[in-house]
Amino acid sequence: QVQLVESGGGLVQAGGSLRLACTGPGRSFSTYYMAWFRQAPGKEREFVAIISWAGDTTYYADSVKGRFTISRDNAKNTVSLQMNSLKPEDTAVYYCAADPIRRTTPRGYDYWGRGTQVTVSS
Repeated sequence: QVQLVESGGGLVQAGGSLRLACTGPGRSFSTYYMAWFRQAPGKEREFVAIISWAGDTTYYADSVKGRFTISRDNAKNTVSLQMNSLKPEDTAVYYCAADPIRRTTPRGYDYWGRGTQVTVSS
């Protein structure tokens, strides 16, 4: 069972930055694609970014491309999401997810963190 724990959320003004982190246990971490999703109140969970096992391939939602950067450190079992130029519409609970298969929809992910709140004020 893979357990994921997110951290780094908070309140920030529009235009500001936050860095989220997600940690997972054990030797299996490097065999998973790692992704970030987010869910705003009253909306469905949506894809944000994904990174390959080795960290050499990334893919982003159009809404965050050029502002967010996903990275991973397999030696530390950590995946990060650097969020710059934040907008009020980025306000959501952000979730870390892991799966052996590359997926850009939440359906099918076996492993999720509990989420961390990001609030961007205007």
